Amino acid sequence: MSNTITVREAAKLWKITERRVTVLCKESRIKGAYKKNRRWMIPIDAEKPVDSRIKTGAYRKNQTLPDLPLPVGISDYRLASSEYYYVDKTMMIKDFLDERPMVSLFTRPRRFGKTLNMDMIRTFFEKTDEDTSVYFRDKKIWSCGKKYRDYQGKYPVIFITFKDVKRDSWEETYDQISKILTQEFERHSELLESGQCSKYEKAYFKNVLEEKADSTDMMMSLQRLSQMLDEHYGIPPIIIIDEYDTPMQQGHVGGFYDKVILFMRNLFSGGLKDNRHLSYGFLTGILRVAKESFFSGLNNLKVNSILDNQYSEYFGFTPEEVKTIARYYHAEDKYAEICAWYDGYRFGDSEIFNPWSVINYFSGGCQPRAFWQSTGSNEIIGEILANAGEDIYERLNALLQGESFVTYIDTGVIYPQIRKNPSSVYSFLLVAGYLKVVRVDPAFSGDYMCEVALPNREITFVYNKEILQKLADVIPQATAISIQEALYSNNVQRLQKEIHKLLLQTVSCFDTAGENFYHGFVLGLCAMMDNRYYIRSNGESGEGRYDIQLFPKSESMPGILIELKAGRGFFGEKLKQLSETALVQIQDHKYDTDLISKGVKTIFRYGVAFSGKQVEITAAS
Repeated sequence: MSNTITVREAAKLWKITERRVTVLCKESRIKGAYKKNRRWMIPIDAEKPVDSRIKTGAYRKNQTLPDLPLPVGISDYRLASSEYYYVDKTMMIKDFLDERPMVSLFTRPRRFGKTLNMDMIRTFFEKTDEDTSVYFRDKKIWSCGKKYRDYQGKYPVIFITFKDVKRDSWEETYDQISKILTQEFERHSELLESGQCSKYEKAYFKNVLEEKADSTDMMMSLQRLSQMLDEHYGIPPIIIIDEYDTPMQQGHVGGFYDKVILFMRNLFSGGLKDNRHLSYGFLTGILRVAKESFFSGLNNLKVNSILDNQYSEYFGFTPEEVKTIARYYHAEDKYAEICAWYDGYRFGDSEIFNPWSVINYFSGGCQPRAFWQSTGSNEIIGEILANAGEDIYERLNALLQGESFVTYIDTGVIYPQIRKNPSSVYSFLLVAGYLKVVRVDPAFSGDYMCEVALPNREITFVYNKEILQKLADVIPQATAISIQEALYSNNVQRLQKEIHKLLLQTVSCFDTAGENFYHGFVLGLCAMMDNRYYIRSNGESGEGRYDIQLFPKSESMPGILIELKAGRGFFGEKLKQLSETALVQIQDHKYDTDLISKGVKTIFRYGVAFSGKQVEITAAS
């Protein structure tokens, strides 16, 4: 007779929930309890711990319970849904079960809840010793009926995330991918004791665990693991692969794209294509790379992009969800500010807020910042913009000035297209979260013609920092610093000299650039002063809209207004007159009204005129 009992048996004996028993085990409050594989084993004679939790109504009346913390950086569903403020996305499970595609791919920008949603799906479907239904009993999915609840805890699950695979070489990348796969094999180590799996299969399993498997064996790992799980449990597993395209982006940046594609194509084909040991498959990523035959022959793949209506409300927060969060944290008056900074995305037919930034906003005391800026690398964007011509450059600067334009969008944009077709910048910026769709019309090719714009204030800030500065990579740091020093010391001669020198050092397309180009050029220089100034472009003040305003963060710093003009074939006195016209425009239209009304005592006003590589500046204070 066994001298231990399971969590379920202890819960029944002590008349408490299985979840509570598991917590007591984790807190080492049950004497002699230990974990074997993934199962807690409890001595049969163990005593029920005394419940030290406060239950009296008197306490509740006299104390205000604290607000739940926000799940900043939490991607574990069980933890997020039980110990933090959780926005219920479990109806995504119902939508899936109503349709049940064999393999589903969800493409969304980074930090829009992909990993947390995949862990939610894993927790719902996975067959474990723990009763994981406790994490769903108070959620929307549980009230949908028995036919949905019957799927809970029914399947073995293979869960892999590649979100942290960011190495500089194929050898390092392969080593990290192999370790991730090995960890998932270890999570299913019960298969080594299975009476349903053959000796050959167990020998293969041990080779993987002991890191003796070669690359061919690792390519077959999803197929072999799914087969063993099917044999052991009598039901094919669900395979979940989170951020599947991260290794491919790194391969493109690091010059080993073909190697990573070859490995990943074989790995995924074995697990997802014609695999009779698969119940369902889920993948998430930023891009859909089907065009290069990465998913060649995978005719059971259902792609859900940012332009599709289905599942549109499950990645990110809807307006009602944000309003509910604001009420919970007693910040209803902040809703307009949240909209200005973090709203503006449109996935399918749903209006969506950036969830990462909203959570950080509330967690940080409701101080608006560009939280999304530092959440990922942007080497690909830098590569696109490094090869961009004047047309792309001017369009991107027009976006910064609040304009929109219509462009062809390929939701299946792939990394090799970047070098071959720089205009793919708009498709990449859209799927990566740097643009929003204002209007969409299907194109004949099955892709889309979309009107695009910047979504919100946060992305405008990020755009300044991460995109315009990529275009300013040619600017030597010493020159940039000299220009900034001259700008806010009102040294017109030095400012004009340094800008002229910089223009002489840059590419020939400056000769034919228009005002939009110069606007972005100067704005890129100003963006590097964001630690001292709030930088605003094309804003309203007085009787019109200024080009660039620098609002000082310190009372000791001057405010700065810049009005730009551009002409072709202007030299000498003619260019000087154009700069004077720009300065007069600042004065006549009272562009300094905003700065004056906010108490800025010293204001430098610059009229700047460009023609090719020539510049003239007129200033007043």
